[in-house]
Amino acid sequence: MPVPIEKSRRLSIIDDDLMSREVLTLLGADAGFDVVAFTTGEAALERFGASGEPFPDVVLADMQMPGVAGDELAQRLRNACGAATRLLAMSGSPVAPERIPTFNGFLLKPFSMDDVIAKLDQVEVTQPDAADSENYSGALRRSIYDSFAKGMPREQLRKLYAMSIDDADARIELMRKALEAEDADAYRREAHSIKGGCGLVGAVELAGLASAMEELGPQTVDNIGPLKQFLVASARLRRILDALDQ
Repeated sequence: MPVPIEKSRRLSIIDDDLMSREVLTLLGADAGFDVVAFTTGEAALERFGASGEPFPDVVLADMQMPGVAGDELAQRLRNACGAATRLLAMSGSPVAPERIPTFNGFLLKPFSMDDVIAKLDQVEVTQPDAADSENYSGALRRSIYDSFAKGMPREQLRKLYAMSIDDADARIELMRKALEAEDADAYRREAHSIKGGCGLVGAVELAGLASAMEELGPQTVDNIGPLKQFLVASARLRRILDALDQ
């Protein structure tokens, strides 16, 4: 039985095919991994964005799934989980490396856990530097954060960002209630307020999500999805700020 390297114990599988999930889950568990499987990229992102949820050491993500998939999924997984999580793409057809620049590697189905472990041995693991603005450019504009940090005590800085994110999360709940009341104007007003407040503190991902919700208004296909996505991004920003505060 193959033995995974010591630091890679949590394995997440993202695949919309039931048989693939079941087979990979059995193989991963037999190889000594703690395995969690997801049917969609969105489900995985929501789980990894939950407060206190441990990040996976390895993610196997199918390239051909409905919804968020491919390198877009890899980028969002990287933002959610950080640089230490190793991302492996998988598919039943060959995929050119330029299509998956954010992934750490690619596996052609069918493959064994020996193949997974061999691929992991080729991947250099790096820990994210909390002071490196490139790690957080998608969520936090560091020039704004640094400007605040230079002008106020650390405790005041913490309160500023906590207040901003708490306010945004509270407004998301108001937007949820506006959906229930079928009040599109109230929905857009709250989104506009979030956009402005988050923009002021450099929370660029939250501001961008709020801007999209303001522009699009309630969606007929998925009204709740954008609100959940916002809360996942909000939890991620809290973790980033905690890392910067160390």
